[in-house]
Amino acid sequence: MNTELLEALKDLEKERGIEFEVLVDAIEAALISAYKKNFGASQNVRVFIDPDTGEFKVFTRKTVVEEVTDPKVEISLEEAREIRPDYEPEDVIEDEVTPKNFGRIAAQTAKQVVVQRIREAERDMIFDKYYNQKGDIIAGIIHRCENRSVYIDMGNTEVCLGPGEQMPGENYSPGMRVKAYVIDVKKTTKGPQIQVSRTHPGFLERLFELEVPEIQDGTIEVKSVAREAGYRSKIAVWSENDNVDALGACVGPKGTRVQAIVNELRGEKIDIIKWNEEPTEFIASALSPAKVVSVEILDGEKGAQVIVPDYQLSLAIGKEGQNARLAAKLTGWKIDIKSESQINQLMEAVRESNQQRGEWLDEEEWDEDYAGEYDDEQFGEMSGEPMEEPEETPEEWPDQEEPVDEMESPGLELEPDAGLDITEEV
Repeated sequence: MNTELLEALKDLEKERGIEFEVLVDAIEAALISAYKKNFGASQNVRVFIDPDTGEFKVFTRKTVVEEVTDPKVEISLEEAREIRPDYEPEDVIEDEVTPKNFGRIAAQTAKQVVVQRIREAERDMIFDKYYNQKGDIIAGIIHRCENRSVYIDMGNTEVCLGPGEQMPGENYSPGMRVKAYVIDVKKTTKGPQIQVSRTHPGFLERLFELEVPEIQDGTIEVKSVAREAGYRSKIAVWSENDNVDALGACVGPKGTRVQAIVNELRGEKIDIIKWNEEPTEFIASALSPAKVVSVEILDGEKGAQVIVPDYQLSLAIGKEGQNARLAAKLTGWKIDIKSESQINQLMEAVRESNQQRGEWLDEEEWDEDYAGEYDDEQFGEMSGEPMEEPEETPEEWPDQEEPVDEMESPGLELEPDAGLDITEEV
């Protein structure tokens, strides 16, 4: 029976991937629990299983003390020295008490403990394995699809690909082999919970690492990734070695490398951008495939104004603003895109506004220069000074209704033949 037990443990090691020593420790703990339940819970016991023969023995353990307070776990120094004269206080004496038959209850208890320990060991093993793969890509076969969730069989466990982590327009069916990106691994009462995704930006980055050896060995570095899964993505790459073409290495011979990634992502478009430490150059490249006229960094905020040709405006913005949105995510800058005609109209409006403002300033300056003079000399009352009273007030003003016989014009006298031709030509 002991040899059959060892063979069963070795089969479990191969089938579940649990180490043989872990299984032996689980059985030892089970036998200790069964012994205490049937022969005294207060005893201090140890179980030893021979890994070669499968033979097990049970030992009670007592501590040597000068004065005994608990006979079940302690032994006096005198009694200990009767067994062996060299015993000292705090030494531990073991006595074999292996029972001939544990009985049905002991066997059932041992079975429960063994099963529980095996389950815990298996969960810990799975957690450690996938926790170390956090941020990497794993591959498995779809086991079933239920309630829009896809369950992937990983061999020793099953992971769930939720609806929010699935790429739009992708169809999943049992038996299909898929790759997924491990976002996080958590311990729960039901075992380790592995959260995977196919929409995470890290999934695209890891796919490039798998296809481009230069990224794996560190020759090329992925600086940033912006992605709208299923539609379009942008990735910025850079190499410290001037002799290495980062863009060409990622594209591959005749586009084979990037095409393999596009096929894995079911036709998702990918823009490969060359990273630049100069913000203006990086922003201009991030708006690819649109052509950029100029980039101006705005003061006081991490923003930039980009000017593009009129015919490139829709391309720079993209469908529903997708290209501009991805460029902003890739660079980390707020990007305001204007066409050349919009900038010209804006500058013309500014010039007109400045011209009108200049005319208003001229009127204000005229008022300041001349209004005071007129107020002081002619309009004293308006300037706050009282008007002078006339020295003499005539008793009667001349009657305007009386006819005037003669009217004098002191300034101008007209004479006949003075050179004025008053003849009207018909």
